[in-house]
Amino acid sequence: MKNNLAFVKTSLFVVFCFAVLFAGTEPKPLPKASVLVFSKTNGYRHKSIEPGIEAIKKLGAENGFAVEATEDSLAFNSKNLKKFRAVIFLNPTLDVLGEEQQRAFEKYIQAGGGFVGIHAAADCEYKWPWYVKLVGASFESHPNQQDAKLTVLDHKHPSTKHLPAVWERFDEWYNFKDMNPDVKVLISIDESSYKGGKNGTNHPMSWYHSYDGGRAFYTEFGHTDKSFSEPAFLQHLLGGINYAMGKK
Repeated sequence: MKNNLAFVKTSLFVVFCFAVLFAGTEPKPLPKASVLVFSKTNGYRHKSIEPGIEAIKKLGAENGFAVEATEDSLAFNSKNLKKFRAVIFLNPTLDVLGEEQQRAFEKYIQAGGGFVGIHAAADCEYKWPWYVKLVGASFESHPNQQDAKLTVLDHKHPSTKHLPAVWERFDEWYNFKDMNPDVKVLISIDESSYKGGKNGTNHPMSWYHSYDGGRAFYTEFGHTDKSFSEPAFLQHLLGGINYAMGKK
């Protein structure tokens, strides 16, 4: 009888210990997907950078991803980049990363990371061939800002499925060089609808592709402040971010 009583007491003590250990504990929520917005400039600085950062932060808050913004090149190291599902180049200009940071970013993409390039992302790192292919082209020139007609070529991609067949908007329109022939073009511009186009009938404005193990999306739009309060453009950008993050 005494042995049975001792066994019961021991069992109750064990149960009590487990109850204390796990009382009040709940499964911790998974961390949000995160993106890094990088906007360092060593050339022309777009006034749309600050509105762009705020707009992307708002998109993140509304769509379940965290946003960290920086202009510090040292953020491009292997340990830090692992935190992010995608890296967004928001209007950077000229040379913005050192060789060590470049290698870290290459490894990030090769490990399956995502990239989003906005407007002047094509106006930086001209001497880094890997980056030029990642973005998909390099800036060559642009005419004055003006209205133009855009032709949406792909209505299945998350960045364009909401857009009309012809999208009219105001922005600064780049002419490109060093086009990567492997990109999948989403939107082209009708050069007959504005003055100063130099790429001819095949003049891409937005595209995406798989590249060196990762995913890349580029949109030429985003020179103006007003772009980042334009619902159609913000939905276009959100779709590109989701693609780069690997969301289905």
